[in-house]
Amino acid sequence: MKIAAYQLLTGPDVQLNLEQVTLGIEKAVDLGVQILAFPEGCLFGYCCSQDYWDQMHPSIFKEAEDRISKLCLKYRIAIVIGSASFENGGWYNDLAIFDSDGVLKHRYAKTFLAGEKWCKNSQKKIPVVDLSGVPCSFIICHDIRYPELVRLPAAMGAQICIFCSCESNLLDEHKLSAYRAMPISRATESGIYLLMANTPGNPLNLADPGSSHGNSKIVDPDGNVILEAGYFENRLVMADIDLNRSTGWVSKRVLKEKTQLQEWFYKGVSELVEKI
Repeated sequence: MKIAAYQLLTGPDVQLNLEQVTLGIEKAVDLGVQILAFPEGCLFGYCCSQDYWDQMHPSIFKEAEDRISKLCLKYRIAIVIGSASFENGGWYNDLAIFDSDGVLKHRYAKTFLAGEKWCKNSQKKIPVVDLSGVPCSFIICHDIRYPELVRLPAAMGAQICIFCSCESNLLDEHKLSAYRAMPISRATESGIYLLMANTPGNPLNLADPGSSHGNSKIVDPDGNVILEAGYFENRLVMADIDLNRSTGWVSKRVLKEKTQLQEWFYKGVSELVEKI
């Protein structure tokens, strides 16, 4: 199976972002990609200004997502993209998860926020969603620091963790080592692939709050980085993966062996994870 992340710097204008996203989708389709991920907040440039959200209407994202849905159906490609939704009186920083038939199969909202004041924490169950026939799990940015969000769905059969982020920018140098280590750790300790789509840095303004540090990557179940982007480029990061290698054996071992973790882990799997 061919999977890819599109590392892309966007801004507050949803329509302009959608045009860039469309070009990225078409590039991926030309290369035979079956599952494509975009960064956290891709449709709104990860803008966290309260004024922006006070003036935003949910229909803006609905219209953009309808366009993406049609592209999924036209090109038979599954797409996961950073978006936002309004529910129960508040905004959520989430992922719109489309299968290759254009159906919006689920929305995963960020569980652990990183100081965002405009949106709410998700309190829903951890989803496992089939995309192009492959069970996938999802995390957003700061979620990467909480291994259970990856390990529990891996124990339930997820074979790819799709990690969409807009992490701190290159000026936060003290974070960069951890940012590289954590996706590798999540893949290794779960025994599944990890597909990371992060926002690149802005070479014209390193302090741009809607920028990050790039390094989008694909990690195999042994923790080896198959391919990784640089800091500043808008580009596809793509690989052919062997799903037979993605067994989730590390996570499943906790369920199988009688240790002090077995009962606790089983409770987490049975109560906190749902297959969509």
